[in-house]
Amino acid sequence: MESTRESVPDRPLLAVLQGERRDPPPVWLMRQAGRYLPEYRELRAQKGGFLDLCYDPDSAAEVTLQPIRRFGFDGAILFSDILVIPHAMGQHLSFTAGEGPRLDPPLTQASLSSLVPQPERLDPVYETVRRVAAALPAHTTFLGFAGAPWTVATYMVAGEGSKDHAAARIMAYREPHAFAELIERIVEITVDYLCGQIDAGVHAVQIFESWAGSLAPDQFERWVIEPTRTIVRAVKTRRPGVPVIGFPKGAGGKLVAYAEGTMVDALGLDETVDPLWADSVLPPGLPVQGNLDPLALLAGGEALENAVRRIGQAFAARPHVFNLGHGILPQVPVDHVERLLELVRA
Repeated sequence: MESTRESVPDRPLLAVLQGERRDPPPVWLMRQAGRYLPEYRELRAQKGGFLDLCYDPDSAAEVTLQPIRRFGFDGAILFSDILVIPHAMGQHLSFTAGEGPRLDPPLTQASLSSLVPQPERLDPVYETVRRVAAALPAHTTFLGFAGAPWTVATYMVAGEGSKDHAAARIMAYREPHAFAELIERIVEITVDYLCGQIDAGVHAVQIFESWAGSLAPDQFERWVIEPTRTIVRAVKTRRPGVPVIGFPKGAGGKLVAYAEGTMVDALGLDETVDPLWADSVLPPGLPVQGNLDPLALLAGGEALENAVRRIGQAFAARPHVFNLGHGILPQVPVDHVERLLELVRA
């Protein structure tokens, strides 16, 4: 008798995140839905503010799908922002052109207990996920994400971005109990947020630790590895089988400790990491993602070709997702992205 069970689509990116080697490697790019695309710029001009774009499910779904239609990437990354978490925790979030995000009140001027949580602010994100999931090609892996607790905390404490994250680092040293409470609160809502994205339709999630490189080793263990491990364990318990990618930008020599300590399913590598070194020291069989320098993509030509070749050779025997070492730059020509895909898929 012929089976009536619906066949599961082959998603190469998801297979690699689950530990399978695929040739050619699947590819997606961090910030692939963004300012380098003319269709994004047109929609952004119509919509207005960045936050309005993030919280409008129709627009956010359209932005998420734009690079899939144009390039056929193996993965779609949800269009949103890591700072929706502090927004849901009760801080006021705004984006100022040329100045970046602002969170009020900064926790240098207010206590965590003074914030009134508003988790319903995340509802539009879940609706975006549902709309994208319904529209994606069957072979495309849908990636959700959240900012890691340390990175999110740096913004919450200072109320804005900073080069050295001094406000959060000083609070962590001077008021470790208060800072631990902040991290715990971020962990709790992040677990709920990632599980909500999974329930709405994403196939895997990425944890962005954008500022991992600013911490001393003991602080890295406490504020990066431990909270991330808690999130990974909770997500795996509540939503078994969903891969979790960890991306600790700037971790450098602490990458092995991060990989082993957090138990992520795959490890994103930034552009400063030597791929040959990474392949030699990371746990055998651990899928890796990355790590083309975004400036090599901008440069194009021979520089791009050589960089792609070197990364491919370094990870030839390991499950590998081709990606950038950080987000794509707004000034990257579209034809450079097309050339990148030709090189990777050749």
